[in-house]
Amino acid sequence: MHANMDWLQSRVNISPERLAVVDAVTDDSWTYKELHERANIIANFFLTKGVEKGDRVAILAPNHIGYLDFLFACMRIGAIFIPLNWRLGEDELTYVLQDCEPKIIGVAPSFLHRVNQMVIDAVIINIDNNDYGKKLDYERHHIKVELDEADPLVMIYTGGTTGRPKGVVLSHRSILWNALNTIVSWDIGADDVTLISTPMFHTGGLNVYTLPLLLAGGKVVLSPDFKPDKAIKDLIKYKCTVVLFVPTMYHMIIQTKEFGEATFPDIRVFVSGGAPCPHKIYDAFREKGLAFKEGYGLTEAGPNNFYIDPVDTVRKIGSVGKPMVFNDIKIVKDDGMCADANEVGELVVRGYHAFEYYWNKPKETAEVIKDGWVYTGDLVKQDEDGYVYIVGRKKDMIITGGENVYPLEIEHWLEAHDLIDEAAVVGLPDEKWGEIVTGFVSLRGELTEEELKDYCNQKLTRYKVPKTFYFLQELPKTHVGKIDKASLRSEYSIKECTNLYRKE
Repeated sequence: MHANMDWLQSRVNISPERLAVVDAVTDDSWTYKELHERANIIANFFLTKGVEKGDRVAILAPNHIGYLDFLFACMRIGAIFIPLNWRLGEDELTYVLQDCEPKIIGVAPSFLHRVNQMVIDAVIINIDNNDYGKKLDYERHHIKVELDEADPLVMIYTGGTTGRPKGVVLSHRSILWNALNTIVSWDIGADDVTLISTPMFHTGGLNVYTLPLLLAGGKVVLSPDFKPDKAIKDLIKYKCTVVLFVPTMYHMIIQTKEFGEATFPDIRVFVSGGAPCPHKIYDAFREKGLAFKEGYGLTEAGPNNFYIDPVDTVRKIGSVGKPMVFNDIKIVKDDGMCADANEVGELVVRGYHAFEYYWNKPKETAEVIKDGWVYTGDLVKQDEDGYVYIVGRKKDMIITGGENVYPLEIEHWLEAHDLIDEAAVVGLPDEKWGEIVTGFVSLRGELTEEELKDYCNQKLTRYKVPKTFYFLQELPKTHVGKIDKASLRSEYSIKECTNLYRKE
């Protein structure tokens, strides 16, 4: 299919003077027409610097209008946009840059020193303010590029919990259909406003609400960093109607004075994504009469795949709901058969929103995409009414004494305890049991290991109760704010073998 892939142009024709983007720090704002003009300048600059169809262009910056300038410029000329994770360490960032070989990198001033230390053959643009484009020298080009919907548009590197980060290639089709599916399934319209303070180098920041809202003619408020009190003020100030935060952010939000006092008159729904959400967060929103729900996604598919009406979250707590309008799901057991109701299996998804391939990694691509289905590596179950519940990552499942244990159930119970701030459960190697269930908690008060075990025994089957608890000041997090179980496993496997000490 050869068609006009540049939907921003079409949106501008319909609503040129509507506000598209607002900067939450400077209060600068841009209409759709201005957004379009900015993208044109950047597209012309790219062409002047010799960027051709299929070439890569990257950005290393906190959330900023530059992300949209670069993305829409790439959409226009057939280049591939790469938002770089600025939380990566030096060697990982170097690996990513060597892997994707960008011709141009837009860099925020705070990251310039990092890029200058690297040996990379790329043009550096200093994104020092919202008007950075005015300093660029470029010639005007007549832009005419033949594009196919399967051509790559965005490449997002996934957190390398299993080895090196992988470049997930999202085509024009993937991006468009995720946005369309979201607009239709989640009832998004031109009157919606969202705050984006989740990082835009992550599919959650870019694709959950930003691009669907811009396709629908809504308004996107960009915030470069997350502070819970400021986020609450921004939601109220800009009359936001929908918002996504990850559980770690909600965890901080519900503890603020501002949350206690706010009524959020404009918000239709708060959405949590990126990791399973503790039930105490649901409770905090329900007590205030606010609509709250959980989504599920992955960089390789969308990320939006499910819809649940916030009304249903009370009787179906923890469910992500049912598949959206334009995607299919299956739940597959180890023997390849589909799971029955309430049986656990791997979630596989299919739809035009799915990724095309992993950059330079045909073997890994073939392991994940089979017969047009994306194998997510996530374990789920579906109840008799068709509601889906995430049970955990396949690789996080613990097999102890031949029994399958899903950490999420234990974590939810631990986090329901008043004195527990955060909890994680992993399996550590054990000669007798194969693996032993091990709990990690950070506390807001005094608790002993025995008290914790007694508490677990109230609800959990005996083999699910952690044999050991470690008390940590704070649980380690990955670049996108999820609890880092891989680091807990590697660090404490050694300690468990030598069993040197228990309390941290």
